[in-house]
Parts: sequence; structure tokens; C-alpha cells
Amino acid sequence: MKCRSVAYVLTAVVCGAGLAACGSDDGGGKDDKTVAGAEEKTTRPAPSPSASDSAVKRPEIKLPKDISMTFEGGKTGDAAKDKALADSAERMRALNAVIAGTDPGGKALAVYTTGTATEASASWINQFKDAGLTITGQFRYYDRKATLNDDGTASVVFCADESKAYAKEEKTGKVRRTTPSDEDFIIYNTRLAKNDDGIWQTTQVISKAGVKQCVR
Repeated sequence: MKCRSVAYVLTAVVCGAGLAACGSDDGGGKDDKTVAGAEEKTTRPAPSPSASDSAVKRPEIKLPKDISMTFEGGKTGDAAKDKALADSAERMRALNAVIAGTDPGGKALAVYTTGTATEASASWINQFKDAGLTITGQFRYYDRKATLNDDGTASVVFCADESKAYAKEEKTGKVRRTTPSDEDFIIYNTRLAKNDDGIWQTTQVISKAGVKQCVR
């Protein structure tokens, strides 16, 4: 597998495999300038988290010291939206923990992911495993917006900057450093559903690299 950057591995290669998480049924084609759902508006207030939400035991997610993940924003003033944003961030951390090898069994990822997002995550992870690669560097997430939908689900859209994140060879530890490009800026459009434990689980994921609204 040819790798230019982490963004290339996580979008171009995976989407090229035809995963549902990257488009076809749920979003536009490769050359679309927008992502379906990115402009959705809040249609109703969601119920406040129940008292039992805080009692749920969440898995501890550990990442290697050479990986940093920064999530900007997250405080909207709406408890349900804030919770959806927080659980969306945990899902991203859990995914990287599997790829980085600190949670090879994916226990945390299983808590924060369900539906077609589970299948997409597994295929995503296998791209790295089959290529003998892991990840290193800095991941930054910003412009994070949550929308509460009429059916009780939530939509979370956010951008990612992976210009300082790289693929790393597992056997040699060699980092495949690349020149930053627009392809390092990715938009994620996700759908979440709240389970019985009060956790917002990601059920669907669409991602695209090089979307202008994320390049900065």
C-alpha cells in the first residue's frame, strides 16, 4: 500500500476500497465540495442526560507518548450536544488507540461505535495492520458541531488536521514523513445514537480529505 500521509491512509486508501463509511450510500462522490448533512440545523431540544449517565463506567483510553490528539471546542451550553461531542471525541481516541496498538482488542472502540461504523472501523484498522503500519504525531480536531435530530439521533461534523501526523512502520519504527498538503485536512460527518447506558455511539461515518472548509 502506497502511503503519502496518515490522511492518505485513512481516506484515500480506505475509501478506495469502497467502504460505506466513506460515501456511496451516505454521501456525495469524490469531487463533491460539501458533505451531506453538514448544514443540518437543530430541529428539537434533546432530553437532558439522565442521572445514570454519570454512573456509567467508561473504558480508559491510553495512547502512546508519540501521539497527541487535541479537540477544540466542545462546550455549547447544551448538555446533550456537549455529551455527543465528548463521546464523538472518545470514539476517535479509541480508534487511534487500536491502530497504535495500545488497545489491540478494541474494547473502548466497541463502547463508542456501533452499526456500519463498526464495520468501517474494522476495515480501516485492517488497512494499517495489513500494511505493517501504525501512526505517530499530532492530530487536531476543530470546527466541531453537533445537531440533535428529530429521530433522537445526533449528527456531529468536524474537521481534522493531520498535517503533523504520519504513518510509521511497525517493525522498523521508521516514520514516513511527508510534505503537508490539502489532503491532510479532513472533514468527518458522523451520525450518533444514544444507547441505554447514556453513551452516544457513532453509528455512521463519512470522511473526505482536502475539503476546502477544513483547509487552514
